[in-house]
Amino acid sequence: MTAAPFRLGWFGNLTAPNWRSGWSEDATTWTDARFYVDMVRAMERAGFDFMMLEDSLMVPDIYAGTAELELKHAVYAPKLDPVPVVSMLAYATEHIGIVATASTTFYPPYLLARAFATLDHVTRGRVGWNVVTSSEDRAAQNFGMDEIPEHDRRYDVAAEFLEVTTKLWESWTEKAIVADPVSGYYADHTQVNPIHHRGEFFDVRGPLNTPRGPQGKPVICQAGSSPKGRDFAARNADMLLTIPNGLEEMKNYRDDIRERAAEAGRDPDEVKVFFVVAPIVGRTDAEAQAKYEEFLADGQHNFEFQMCNFAATMEIDFSVLDPDLPIPEDVTTNGHQGQFAIWKKVFGDRSIRDAASAMRIASLELIGSPTTIADKMDEAMEYVGGDGFMFLSQPPSRSCISDITEGLCPELRRRGLIRTGFGHRTFRDNLRSF
Repeated sequence: MTAAPFRLGWFGNLTAPNWRSGWSEDATTWTDARFYVDMVRAMERAGFDFMMLEDSLMVPDIYAGTAELELKHAVYAPKLDPVPVVSMLAYATEHIGIVATASTTFYPPYLLARAFATLDHVTRGRVGWNVVTSSEDRAAQNFGMDEIPEHDRRYDVAAEFLEVTTKLWESWTEKAIVADPVSGYYADHTQVNPIHHRGEFFDVRGPLNTPRGPQGKPVICQAGSSPKGRDFAARNADMLLTIPNGLEEMKNYRDDIRERAAEAGRDPDEVKVFFVVAPIVGRTDAEAQAKYEEFLADGQHNFEFQMCNFAATMEIDFSVLDPDLPIPEDVTTNGHQGQFAIWKKVFGDRSIRDAASAMRIASLELIGSPTTIADKMDEAMEYVGGDGFMFLSQPPSRSCISDITEGLCPELRRRGLIRTGFGHRTFRDNLRSF
């Protein structure tokens, strides 16, 4: 072993599992969330630290001005709201963290603070909040706006939003509930206080009417790639997810976040960076390579799938661009700016069609047997310095999950690279335990 132990997370959402093989009834029954219950239980057994559930709030119709391609491939719709499903996943498990996405652009701070305080209680201190600002005009139009606010402005709103929610979570002290039958007081009114927040974007009196949760506040997750996003994450996040391109950019990103965290007066070791990867696992390297070749052979599907991804997250209609040419230099976005810059670099001088048809969203290519992939993960963490990986499968399947939890994870555990148990009660304490 060369790397220190690292952490594993799952980056997913509550959309249809892999339905194209025709072998599983999950394609039509997934909306009862039992597919995801089975998934999170397998991950807890395998040594994952958390499951993170991405979200969005629209049916995209950017590509060619229609939702046809999006609904054909079920990329961003149909989709369930992750916030209420957290309770179900937590009830089915004992230790693993559950992270739900919610937008600072559309939620009122009081409602979000109350929902996540409630979830912190019912999960017994295992909830996380993936803080997003959203990036889609179509989502904005579901909330009375014509278009999404400008990129940096959204982060200004998010900064104050997080300030307000933190005040609300702290409006009940740890001593507030006394439940004293002698005095007759259940809660001490001197330990529950209004916040009287008046800011640029929000006026909130408080206090919260939900008591302080086991963690005080949920674990804060963020995905900041732009300079503004990195500053926000370094100041506020307990954990980040990112998709840089290759070892050098992985290391540069983590070093940059740690430096920004230190400049903000934080201990950099309290900010964990997770690199998104999409392993293709086989019993042998040859079997894994055959799976990869099968993926490449499905080029038209892959192309359409990635066009949906780009349209939804970048608000760019690639149908008006020549697919047999590279992405034009003058194409910009008000969406995920940092990630779009990375993707343009990955595409390079290749045509849009060629690059998208073979594109796998990942920081590092991992294809091979459990031994081969474990070697690469070990070497990557040793070079980068930490802190872990977040696995992605779009869409997931029971066989893919099994390949990872029953194939790869035992090899990582045998090497002492991932956790063998949970030594603490709360998600945050487990996250910071090494």
